[in-house]
Amino acid sequence: MEQPRILIVDDEKNIRLSLSQALAPLDLPVETAVNGEEALGMLGVQDLALIILDLRMPGLDGIEVLRRISEARPDVRVIMVTAYGTVERAVEAMKLGAVDFIQKPFSPGQIRDLARRVLARGRLSEENTSDYETRLELAKKAVGERNFKGALGHAQKAVSLDPYRAEAFNLVGCLHEVLHQPEEALRNYRMAYEADPRYAPARENLDRLVSHQGRGPISWEEDGSPRKDS
Repeated sequence: MEQPRILIVDDEKNIRLSLSQALAPLDLPVETAVNGEEALGMLGVQDLALIILDLRMPGLDGIEVLRRISEARPDVRVIMVTAYGTVERAVEAMKLGAVDFIQKPFSPGQIRDLARRVLARGRLSEENTSDYETRLELAKKAVGERNFKGALGHAQKAVSLDPYRAEAFNLVGCLHEVLHQPEEALRNYRMAYEADPRYAPARENLDRLVSHQGRGPISWEEDGSPRKDS
């Protein structure tokens, strides 16, 4: 059985090179593509297991490439890379099976650890799962399988295991948006913010959803608290 392959898709040569070097310690074959069109032409590689995909590229952007990957190879996991913020497109990407984002700049260790976790999800099972981190990973695995209700169940169990951490609340909020339940999404974003006011994804999701509901953006103090006039 051949080793799983990783495909890096980025229009910047230095990014492709630095990612290839960062992933070398995983001892897995790494391919590169300079744009979305080239990446889509490589989907026939049967042992392709992970794609690291830049969100903004000339020609086909990352979301359109992700959409086509989800149609042609729903078995392939995708990490979205961006330097422009992810919150406004995270729910759209999640609907297509992507749940992992990493923002430039990032260290070699960060992308390597994330790739390792994403690849390991295929071996996870629900049996004897009793910790917060594994429940979150199971939720993300279910998102990759487009099993959003199953993902919501795992994320909610993670919340019950540790209600003082923000990430699971934030994921629950995103999943409620995918399931077209905006009020539940807003409630969970607020819970994520209350659990950790400095957890940026929760603050940004809360601000975005409040703005979309016509209430105007939230203004934030440097300590992470909303200004009194918001």
